[in-house]
Amino acid sequence: MAKKITKQNPPPLEVFSVADRLHSTAIHLLRRVRKQDVASGEGPARFSALSVLVFGGAKTLGELAAAEQVKPPTMSRIVAGLARSKLVEITADPQDGRRMSIRPTPRGVKLLHEGRQRRIEYLASHLAELTAQELAQVAESTEILARVLRNWT
Repeated sequence: MAKKITKQNPPPLEVFSVADRLHSTAIHLLRRVRKQDVASGEGPARFSALSVLVFGGAKTLGELAAAEQVKPPTMSRIVAGLARSKLVEITADPQDGRRMSIRPTPRGVKLLHEGRQRRIEYLASHLAELTAQELAQVAESTEILARVLRNWT
């Protein structure tokens, strides 16, 4: 088990340096591929909330707000926009009429998958410029990062 990082037990400088570069690179990578989302006609907040619903299943407004790290009134506006675009459907909970369940419509699922495909194709077009060795290094690094995320607490 890894040592807990605290002020008294900071990470080694090399680890901190790698974390800093990875953080910056991840942000820039996400910003670049998100530019492909313009073709969807939906803004980034709506697209992100739709992604949570498509890949995570139906949610209440509170669950969706928590997943997206926004306040419920903000999520309410996002969901209202998704509903106007017919990308989600909102139904009352049969056990508690005050609770609403938000789920993606087939149109929302299709839009999200098309957007994801555009992002992947865009990223792949740039990864295609790498040498075979570089691509293998990126693939290996991706697997390592996936393992780190699986073990994240």
